[in-house]
Amino acid sequence: MMDGVSLNTDPVVDDDADADEFEIEGDCGMAECISQSGVIQGENPLPPVVGMEFDSYEDVYYFYNYYAKEQGFGVRVSNTWYRKTKERYRGKLSCSSAGFKKKSEANRPRPETRTGCPAMIKFRLMENKRWRIIEVELDHNHLISPVSGKIYKSHKQLGIGTKRALQLDSAEEVQKVRLFRTMVIDVEGNGSVEVSSGEFRSSHNQTSQLRLKDGDAQAIHNYFSHLQLIDPNFFYVVDLNEKGCLRNLFWSNTRSRVAYGYFGDVVAVDTTCLTDKYQVPLVSFIGVNHHGQSVLLGCGLLAGDTIEACTWLFRAWLTCMLGRPPQVIITDQCRTLQAAVTDVFPRAFHCLCLPRIMQKVPEKLGGLYEYESIRMALNNAVYYSLRPEEFEATWEDMIHHYGLRNHVWLQMLYEDRRQWVPVFLKEIFLAGMLPTRPNEVVESFFDGYLNKHTSLKEFLDKYDQALQANHQVEVLADMESRNSGFMLQSRCYFELQLAKLYTNNILRKFEREVEGMYSCFCTRKINGEGEVITYMVREQIEVDGNRRESRDFKVLYYATEMEVLCVCGLFNFKGYLCRHALRVLHQNGIEEIPHQYVVSRWRKDIKRSYVLNHSNGGIDINNPVHRYDHLYKCIMQVVEEARKSEVRYKDTVQALDQILRKLNLVEGRL
Repeated sequence: MMDGVSLNTDPVVDDDADADEFEIEGDCGMAECISQSGVIQGENPLPPVVGMEFDSYEDVYYFYNYYAKEQGFGVRVSNTWYRKTKERYRGKLSCSSAGFKKKSEANRPRPETRTGCPAMIKFRLMENKRWRIIEVELDHNHLISPVSGKIYKSHKQLGIGTKRALQLDSAEEVQKVRLFRTMVIDVEGNGSVEVSSGEFRSSHNQTSQLRLKDGDAQAIHNYFSHLQLIDPNFFYVVDLNEKGCLRNLFWSNTRSRVAYGYFGDVVAVDTTCLTDKYQVPLVSFIGVNHHGQSVLLGCGLLAGDTIEACTWLFRAWLTCMLGRPPQVIITDQCRTLQAAVTDVFPRAFHCLCLPRIMQKVPEKLGGLYEYESIRMALNNAVYYSLRPEEFEATWEDMIHHYGLRNHVWLQMLYEDRRQWVPVFLKEIFLAGMLPTRPNEVVESFFDGYLNKHTSLKEFLDKYDQALQANHQVEVLADMESRNSGFMLQSRCYFELQLAKLYTNNILRKFEREVEGMYSCFCTRKINGEGEVITYMVREQIEVDGNRRESRDFKVLYYATEMEVLCVCGLFNFKGYLCRHALRVLHQNGIEEIPHQYVVSRWRKDIKRSYVLNHSNGGIDINNPVHRYDHLYKCIMQVVEEARKSEVRYKDTVQALDQILRKLNLVEGRL
């Protein structure tokens, strides 16, 4: 079952015990609100999640009923709760297979069709007069299929009052309906967290709406309208304040949503534009692809850097990604972001961006006496500690020697050390997204397209350019990896093995470890008893950029399981084995890297299609919206295949010309 996601900061409570109410079971609670001629229309909906809000009881029914139609099951109203004033305040919608029929005394009773299915949603009327989903069960105990052809009673019905009940007869109306594909999610609540000066604030002053200049609102509208027409699965969410003004905004295109399915294990949240006070208050969700290149997973604009705004944005993004949280999420060190991540991604490991922290060192420590010596001591503790106890001792020595016991910023860094110091992160797979060496920086996805003075309108004009440039770089890297052999610098078995599997960009990085394997000049066994063999591998490493020293790296080798574990932790940091582990494997006569260390996310032989995998079943060919969406998805699959070679491209163009000629002939006969 998908994890429940709340899209509001209000707690979900059940105050039934204090209400003056009565309950009606069965479909009678909805019967008076059903139109007999309504036809459900629209796009493939998101699954229901806890916290979604709707304007009316009927809108909840419509939403769940259409979701059910796309999934292939029917809906019935199990319960409706009424107050003594006959006002509905709570409801439960279930799969039509919920419960069991009462036993019949008839000679030939109808066969049992229900299965006691648990799938359902519960929702209630909140104080703001909106209906909120408070409980969700997505799993069924029977098979469901949108292509079964079965027609359920609920699918022929549509609750009155819904904004989506549009009869569409022309291409113009098909285009118009796309402008309404959004869900308005309001954030309420007044939570606050104490933060130090210079960090995100939790104040509602000047954060109640986006600060837009003349033409910005129209630019947003025009751009989103354009995207919705060319991308049926374009997703956006708006957050309005109490006056109906735009407060926060999130959006993501099809490519980003599909990319998350491939590369969503580690996600970085770039809030540079907020912390550095750019004109465009942009927040970007970033991953890395199979070439180690940045990929965009969604964007947001926030009116203010508050806990409420960040929480709203994270929930909107998680909803877009169908409630699947990443395994690791990386942000700046900021109490506001930490609070929002804890709330929305409680199961994800939260890392703090090491390069961003170290970039603040001159600002935070530059005024101290003996600053250069302090900086070198800090670098030594952070970058060159191989064991936690080594870091603790080096840090304590720095604090004591330079009299930094009461330095507030260093105190805060130490409290968060398990989230940003590499020695504490060795068991977390980071896919190369968290640089762990000195002088490594994290580049923004929109570098060259966005600076402090770029206006929102100008940014939207350049947004497509940035995405196209990123896409082109990935396509060229795909072609290079598939069509041109990687020039191996050695004849090492490990390099030969991965050259057949990995993309060229990742191979270039791995090649440095193969070269380093031969520079490890001493490998000795220090414990050979039992299943685990311990080795010490000595290497000359560069320290502070101007001197070299010898370091011993402890490597554990499990011969029966073919497992190798190095104290440097490079495999989890970067996604490939380090030189020390390779040295031990080589010394033991192992000629291939064990399968558990061949990471699928770097492979070039895995087919990745950037088309959302929606079911094509249940298409209503009389509905122009369904026809448009279905054809678009089909043609995008053709485009993905046709772009892979010149021969495929030419064949596709020829085939499309034939299709167009055939369509024109058919039109001429009508």
